[in-house]
Amino acid sequence: MATCPLPPPIPSSLISSSSSNSHSTSSSRSKLPPLLSPSPLPRHNYQQQAQSKKRRELLLKGGLGLLPLALVESILKEPLTVPSAEAKEAVVGSYLPPSPSDPSFVLFKASAKDTPALRAGNVQPYQFIIPPTWKQMRVANILSGNYCQPKCAEPWVEVKFEDEKQGKLQVVASPLIRLTNKPNATIEDIGNPAKVIASLGPFVTGNTFDPDELLETTVEKRGDLTYYKYALETPFALTGSHNLAKATAKGNTVVLFVVSASDKQWQASQKTLKAMLDSFQV
Repeated sequence: MATCPLPPPIPSSLISSSSSNSHSTSSSRSKLPPLLSPSPLPRHNYQQQAQSKKRRELLLKGGLGLLPLALVESILKEPLTVPSAEAKEAVVGSYLPPSPSDPSFVLFKASAKDTPALRAGNVQPYQFIIPPTWKQMRVANILSGNYCQPKCAEPWVEVKFEDEKQGKLQVVASPLIRLTNKPNATIEDIGNPAKVIASLGPFVTGNTFDPDELLETTVEKRGDLTYYKYALETPFALTGSHNLAKATAKGNTVVLFVVSASDKQWQASQKTLKAMLDSFQV
């Protein structure tokens, strides 16, 4: 039976060379940089992304999407923190005193501990009455003006209150220079009620203002100050379909008081909201 001859043995020199080449290749491979693979983002990157998203949402919800792009970009770089003045989760009736004029309300007097602008002396103290069932809401740092005091160029939110059954309240402050170049101007120096609401209307509605939404305008004198009062029906407003506003100027600031309600809330609390509006004074 024929047998196949065995292949000749491989010379030892070739084995040594092959082994050397193998080790050399392996060695060179080990020196190559590892393949790039997606590594997880550091934890702080996730936090920054979440904060950036939250800031953008607050800008839109707060109606400040109307601000100049450069200002918005600078705000977005600011840390998302809550102002040091803490909003209380309890109803205001548990810590505010009864109103001397009407015990069914409590009296809120803003002081330096309440807002960054009051601490900076950029806003004069103000007060108003409010039902005891309402709660004070937190104002985000990017809406509070905390990032720009004492020389803010755009309006900011001072305080916010809310009651699910009755409506919402906010006080908005605007630097006087945004509306006039005259130092220490009165509200009359800025212009008539129509001109003032045309400038501040978006901060009443939370988005845009249409002059056709203005139902009523009145002028009120209280002490040395003049107040412009407005009643608006705003079906497309973010704040609510019914808005009442009151504005005056003192020092370097125009202060705007706004109460808002949905159709359902308005039916039940129209009288209450009007009483709150009438009580506001700086």
